[in-house]
Amino acid sequence: MTHHHSTRLTPATLATLPATVVRPAYDLGATRIGIVHIGVGAFHRAHQAAYVDDLLVDDPQWAISGVSLRNPDVRDALQPQDGLYTLALLGERPQLRVIGAIRELLCAREQRAAVLVRLANPEVRLVTLTITEKGYCLSGDDLDLAHPEIVRDLASPEAPAGAIGYLVAGLLRRWRMGVAPYTVLSCDNLPDNGRRLRRVVLQYAEHVDARLARWIEAEVAFPRSMVDSITPATDDALRDSVAQALSCMDAWPVQRETYAQWVVEDLFCNGRPAFERVGVTMSDDIAGYDRAKLQLLNAPHSALAYLGSLLQIETVAEAMTEPVLAGFVERLMREAIAPNVAAPRGFDAQRYIDAILARFQNPAVRHRLSQIAWDGSQKLPVRLLGTIGDALAAGRPIGWLCLPVAGWIQFVRRQAGEGVALVDPLDQVLSQVGRACTGDAMGDVDAFLGVDAVFGDLTKQARFVDALRHAYAELGDGSPAAVSQALASAA
Repeated sequence: MTHHHSTRLTPATLATLPATVVRPAYDLGATRIGIVHIGVGAFHRAHQAAYVDDLLVDDPQWAISGVSLRNPDVRDALQPQDGLYTLALLGERPQLRVIGAIRELLCAREQRAAVLVRLANPEVRLVTLTITEKGYCLSGDDLDLAHPEIVRDLASPEAPAGAIGYLVAGLLRRWRMGVAPYTVLSCDNLPDNGRRLRRVVLQYAEHVDARLARWIEAEVAFPRSMVDSITPATDDALRDSVAQALSCMDAWPVQRETYAQWVVEDLFCNGRPAFERVGVTMSDDIAGYDRAKLQLLNAPHSALAYLGSLLQIETVAEAMTEPVLAGFVERLMREAIAPNVAAPRGFDAQRYIDAILARFQNPAVRHRLSQIAWDGSQKLPVRLLGTIGDALAAGRPIGWLCLPVAGWIQFVRRQAGEGVALVDPLDQVLSQVGRACTGDAMGDVDAFLGVDAVFGDLTKQARFVDALRHAYAELGDGSPAAVSQALASAA
């Protein structure tokens, strides 16, 4: 049922909220805008804006101007609330917190002049982005000069429409005014995001004015970063429960799991907030954190997805209530994967594993195994096969690491046998191989190993081929009983 409250969440209603709701611990009116964020969607509002909300308690100069490039919905929902919205942290019972970090909301398509004036404002010293990989207009590692948005923006660089166009138009204004540039911080999960963004910005700027490009190259910092937190979409159930808890209406609350990680390279050109005071990890080894996440979070996710699907389990949290599977995945992480992780300095793998297991067990987050199972041909090489390669090179055991890979083969075989299409770019090839499976470990595994795009050079390693055939044979016919038996005996 929907609760209609005539009052709306605004600075005036903050005082009336129940004591259990956390609210901004600073004077909203005393803040100044120091950050422009492009792509002000749910992830930004649940993640980076919450960190900034903590910063503003001690340092009021880093409030956010949230810019949507095309869609006015976030602005139209939050402007009447003076930028306030509720963040629900999903634990055993949700914790509600009102975030005040976003002090201005703009829609670039309708307010181009205001966005450009804001970007040129000397008080703005940091521009952050969550625009998804598409927004970078990449072609490999380079700027896609044929991309319609780039073609359009380069034709009128002072009246841009896309993210790259706005970044450079803002820097162009500052360069002409003799104002120090802003740091540009990508918060998208794109490997090596800072370096790649720097490259496309320089290539774009080169087409606008070569002297501008030289200035950007010399003066502007593009730190790498990594973000992590599961943020389920806002639905009516969230809107209703928030309205009920606040006794007032919030047009656009957001939600995320309690766990959040933000790792940022300490590379800024015009001052920076004291991020480390609010739980951000400042590191010069973002690639190391990316690797640790791929190996210690994404690999076990895939293991849960394939082995859990074979056990007919639906979500990660349900999988963690199944003792044989939960026990196997924990041992896989601690004993088979962790020794192969080239961890960044100061990184505690066992503590990170503790945090991941707690995330996996969180019943408030319904993370579907079927979704994690998508695109296995793309994910397995980076999540598991690389670790297997490292373990082989170091002479470490690989038996447990092969079990989830065998689980994927069984999963493909089952889907193909039932005539269910895979959500995978290699669907046709894999389904054909899967349909031809007979249950003979040697024949089935060797047919899959023939898919070069997945296995590459590993097929030349006899130790891997033997271990994978053995793991596949252990899983028998891939039925829940056979999979349970295999996991129990893997102990």
